[in-house]
Amino acid sequence: MIGTIKGLTNNQLEDIGCQIILGNTYHLALRPGADLIDDLGGLHKFMNWKRALLTDSGGFQMVSLLHLADITEKGVTFQSPVDGKPMLLTPEESIQIQNKIGADIIMALDDVVKTTTTGPRVEEAMYRTLRWIDRCIAAHQKPDVQNLFGIVQGGLDPVLRDICARGLVERNLAGYAIGGLLGGEDKDSFWRVVAQCAAALPENKPRYVMGVGYPLDIVVCSALGADMYDCVYPTRTARFGTALVPEGVLKLKHKVMASDERPIDPTCSCMVCKNYTRAYIHCLVTKDAMGSQLLSYHNLSYMMRLSRDLHMSIVEGCFPQFVQGFLRAQFPKGDVPKWVCNAMEVAGIDISACCVLHPSSQN
Repeated sequence: MIGTIKGLTNNQLEDIGCQIILGNTYHLALRPGADLIDDLGGLHKFMNWKRALLTDSGGFQMVSLLHLADITEKGVTFQSPVDGKPMLLTPEESIQIQNKIGADIIMALDDVVKTTTTGPRVEEAMYRTLRWIDRCIAAHQKPDVQNLFGIVQGGLDPVLRDICARGLVERNLAGYAIGGLLGGEDKDSFWRVVAQCAAALPENKPRYVMGVGYPLDIVVCSALGADMYDCVYPTRTARFGTALVPEGVLKLKHKVMASDERPIDPTCSCMVCKNYTRAYIHCLVTKDAMGSQLLSYHNLSYMMRLSRDLHMSIVEGCFPQFVQGFLRAQFPKGDVPKWVCNAMEVAGIDISACCVLHPSSQN
């Protein structure tokens, strides 16, 4: 993100109830630059967003988007996208950049490895993440107005995850993230790491699962104790002509949509569903950028409604019923994936009524 959500204005985000936006530190530091943002009063003022902001550390983009040269105790060495020369991002520099950007929540630089990685590299990354958090804390110049979150690493190793979680909790941070997931691991391993880490982190502070955006994953992780998520999925899938609906997804590019006069989701009260038909959006998504903009608006509206309903069900003490209703809509035939059944059992939520055809072989 460079001070914007693709295809939507800040007023539209406010209309659908968005309370926080994630800013990409790497892209913001490249353009327009942290110094300029700081000189112009910080990212809130720069993009005219009066609600909350969160920035990542910039490290993940170095690993995932660029040719990673090396990770040492000093920091992450990567190739400059400008001239290809090696550049070094240290924990101190990451915090300094985020201090200048001015988000309400900032993330510590961590040593990221894919969850499919095995061997001593996973242990090395976990212990380095703990050493780097101390450097981030020492470098943080605005702890009174910016909340620093640490990130639990440790791959799929429960012992390493436990060491990292306990180490971060000892630092008494403002919040905690569960990182290093969605890197190719199976879903059963995914939810078990979330469950373990959420249980090890303080209940009275935010527990943030990074990179999670599928509605099913959000419901499962919330049942396991997580509070926050981030993902480009709702807007990215919109740009491919796909809408999020209670039953799952609706592919607006399919020919069958060409004459469908219904709204995307008859139960949705967003501006798009009130004013446009599937047929109209089908015509747009195949030829005009307006289609992806309308779908982005709807998809974010769907995610906000899901989040509000989920939150209220917890407050009102009816979260199990919410989960059951969500799963019935998503899996009307009762074919709830086995990993979801396993996770709900650990979470103490009875979904047997949703699993008419219990999946013995799904993953």
